[in-house]
Amino acid sequence: MKQVLITGASSGIGQQLATDYANSGWHVYACGQNQRRLEQLVTNLDATSIGKITPLVFDVTNLEQTRQVLAEIETLPDYIILNAGTCEYIDNGVIESDVFKRVFEVNFFGIIHCLDAMQSRFTATTHLVFISSSAAYTALPRAEAYGASKAALSYLANGLAIDLKDKVKTVTLVNPGFVATPLTNKNDFPMPMIVSCEYASLKIRQGIEKQQAEIHFPIKFTLLLKAIALFPVALQRIIIQRMTRNAS
Repeated sequence: MKQVLITGASSGIGQQLATDYANSGWHVYACGQNQRRLEQLVTNLDATSIGKITPLVFDVTNLEQTRQVLAEIETLPDYIILNAGTCEYIDNGVIESDVFKRVFEVNFFGIIHCLDAMQSRFTATTHLVFISSSAAYTALPRAEAYGASKAALSYLANGLAIDLKDKVKTVTLVNPGFVATPLTNKNDFPMPMIVSCEYASLKIRQGIEKQQAEIHFPIKFTLLLKAIALFPVALQRIIIQRMTRNAS
């Protein structure tokens, strides 16, 4: 049975990935902080599913806890999907250090902790998948903490793709647009071209299977942001200001 490890599996994209992989016959190590939700994943599996879900409860922001729990896995799965994340916005450019620390602690250092805990057991068949965000392409208002953490994660993934070239099979960077999750449900602004978790899971799984260096969707939205990122910075700011003003 093929195996996959997924962090942030108790909700959103991670939960959908865990369910879809298990229903496709995989053994899923579903990682998260909420034991009840992880156990519910097992209960909700299709009756006909030949897959399996093993819940792993730990907090990725706690390095020692992360090391301890991940060490319990006898053999690391070939697919490791580092998905755990959070989002907090700032208003009117007012910087609150605690907000940035909380966001980076999950979105960036949570990933670092997982890598620290598993790196000694990476093999030539290891496929690392980093769930970042299209917010990393160009700066967006109110998203300074979230976008900066995802930009840092994207840089990390692309750097490791080079440094680990001879140590792992593949490194994939995933940059989704807006996905309907409990996290985005809290947003108080229009979310253009938002897609479902089911759609996101399908695109991610297809891209992983093809060993793509980058997976991004929905394509019209992400290509628009990629195109904007090619302009001079001053012009990028003007375009984003007008786009967000018109959307609000």
